[in-house]
Amino acid sequence: MSKLFDQLSIREVTIPNRVWMSPMCTYSANPEPGEAGKPTDFHLAHYASRAAGGAGLVVLEATAVAHVGAISPWDLGLWSNDHIEPHKRLADAIHANGAIAGVQLAHAGRKASTDLPWQGGGYVSPETLGWQPVGPSPVEFPGMPAPEELSLENIREVVQQFADAAVRADKAGFDVVEIHAAHGYLLHNFLSPISNKRTDAYGGSLENRARIVLEVIDAIRAVWPESKPVFMRLSMTDWVEENPADDRKSWTMDQSAQLVKWASERGVDLIDASTGGLDIVPIPHDKDYQTAKATELRARTAVATAAVGRIDDVETADTLVSSGDVDAVFLGRPLLKNPSWVNQAAEQLGAQPRFIQQYAYAL
Repeated sequence: MSKLFDQLSIREVTIPNRVWMSPMCTYSANPEPGEAGKPTDFHLAHYASRAAGGAGLVVLEATAVAHVGAISPWDLGLWSNDHIEPHKRLADAIHANGAIAGVQLAHAGRKASTDLPWQGGGYVSPETLGWQPVGPSPVEFPGMPAPEELSLENIREVVQQFADAAVRADKAGFDVVEIHAAHGYLLHNFLSPISNKRTDAYGGSLENRARIVLEVIDAIRAVWPESKPVFMRLSMTDWVEENPADDRKSWTMDQSAQLVKWASERGVDLIDASTGGLDIVPIPHDKDYQTAKATELRARTAVATAAVGRIDDVETADTLVSSGDVDAVFLGRPLLKNPSWVNQAAEQLGAQPRFIQQYAYAL
């Protein structure tokens, strides 16, 4: 029996189904001083339409907790109180169209200050709209400058920036916050020995490399309402351990499983299970290359998990959830192609589509 359109209650938030919109950067904020980080009319239409199309949870794209933590000058941000009202407009629109509203809080670390992807995605220098990237160690991502190493004081500031952004997200009306600890951005930079060469309390052992992530979780949980869920997007592997020709120490599935257990103990409710992004390495192209790791993580940790990546047909989504292998699925490209994918999937499976009133009367 299909469970894809069953509700899922986490803490005091009930999500109407198990098919959710994945955070995906749209590079559509105004980058000019005074406007940087603020959502535009594009974001309003983009997110509201996916909510109207049936997604149970709509999670905003990587939303920077600091200006220097934005992936690009065109990214959303919650580093200022001036961002609260513009983001409230998005949360209200998502709610008005029947979905739960989430926001992904992020710091891009050594992969910050990049150009628009359709213009090559290269580094944007401080002489134009950009800035100097930062990281745990001065180890550059290919094609980017070496990041400035964060001091202990800087690390404390980053942790506080995540907490402050969570407060703003709550004031803006979001139901869920997701901590971005994946895809080669700052928190992932600390987790992986490839990018973290520190010898202090934030480098070396797994406990040390995970320290900033756990501090961010603690800081957010201290200010985020107990009734609301905290998710974490995690790259489960750097895809180095799977490559026998690459003998570097890296971030692995075993380490991910341990981190997830620690994170759950501190109040993370669900893992958004992704992979890679830390370095340029060979990645498998099998359809289940990533979802298989999500099901493995769920089995090893017993922590609620959502799968993401190449889930582009209804049968795959339904099998993943209805089997109990994962608790939900995040969709990316399918929802870019078709905002009504979720409602159409409901009809295909014989479930009740969630049409908004303005559409339902005519359908």
